Amino acid sequence: MMVKPSVTDLLKIVNNRYELVIATAKRARQIADGSKKLTDVDEESPVTIAVNEIAEGKVKIVC
Repeated sequence: MMVKPSVTDLLKIVNNRYELVIATAKRARQIADGSKKLTDVDEESPVTIAVNEIAEGKVKIVC
């Protein structure tokens, strides 16, 4: 199974893995709590949606 976007691709956007995990978790929690999705990915998992939003540059990462 190929995970897209890959961690390697995401690390080009985010400075390090720690920031990536924290940003993904925060955004996934917001989505799970009812925030509007910022991407058109056809997924139900808040984590997958959050990762795709980060990859598309639709989430500003502040750490």
